[in-house]
Amino acid sequence: MNSVAGEKQADRSFFRIWKQVRTNRYLYLMLIPVVGYFLIFNYKPMYGAIIAFKDFNPYAGINGSDWVGLKHFRQFFESFYFGRLLRNTILLSVYSLAVIFPASIILALLLNEVRNKWFKSVVQTLSYLPYFISLIVICGMIVNFSGPDGMVSKLLVSLGVIDAPVDFLSLSSWYRTIHVGSSLWQYVGWNSIIYLAALSGISPSLYEAAVMDGANRWRQLIHITLPGIKNTIVILLILNIGSLMDSNWEKILLLYSPSTYETADVISTYVYRRGVQEANYSFSAAIGLFNSIINFSLLVAANFWSRRLTSNSLW
Repeated sequence: MNSVAGEKQADRSFFRIWKQVRTNRYLYLMLIPVVGYFLIFNYKPMYGAIIAFKDFNPYAGINGSDWVGLKHFRQFFESFYFGRLLRNTILLSVYSLAVIFPASIILALLLNEVRNKWFKSVVQTLSYLPYFISLIVICGMIVNFSGPDGMVSKLLVSLGVIDAPVDFLSLSSWYRTIHVGSSLWQYVGWNSIIYLAALSGISPSLYEAAVMDGANRWRQLIHITLPGIKNTIVILLILNIGSLMDSNWEKILLLYSPSTYETADVISTYVYRRGVQEANYSFSAAIGLFNSIINFSLLVAANFWSRRLTSNSLW
């Protein structure tokens, strides 16, 4: 009896799914290219990650290369650079997150309070614009401005802050400040867009009721505005934590030099040097896999604690 009931339940589920597919067949057809893209360019290349456990030989191929187990992982963990790379990766990512993430929320809250549409449009345009400038151009601007003949050095010399021009980008003590500061200018406006969209979804009647109850701007912010965008903040924070180990490494690659390795060199730039420049593919694959595992672990942990503390999560 139980088996017959189970078969009937399975049949009903199958027909219900099939009916849904037929009803929304055009939507599923539109989904096929997206699924194909991710299968071909995101999931299929995962097979190549096994070279992290092999001594990869391009002539022998992935399957023909010899297995070496955890050799490359041990080599990385025992290397002189491991501590420095991990420290720089974490510090640059945490500093960027701690500065840019709340700044984007604050900018959105401030723009939401502006009543002059012309002024609001100008500020939004100026804050969004850096995001659309090529990273190569931005890094070139940073190099020119922070060099000994750049605007920053000349301004500080004229004000008497420093005695002689300084190449700030060649000083390891200044790299993190330059990196985080320029990233703030580049991303704060763009990141605020989603918060502005969330703010537009808050019902004006809530503010009207709060005004009638005598709530000032600060009380409205605390009790209406921030709770209204709390879910958006939590989701974006989880996503940012999940990519914490990436460190915006393309920008670092364009700005750093051997003189700033002490504070600028991160795991991803080290992977680039060992994998691309030195053609040590297996070793760089092992480091990249380690980096991805840490990112995935951070994402799962952030999602777990978010679900427990705020009842909001990605899954």
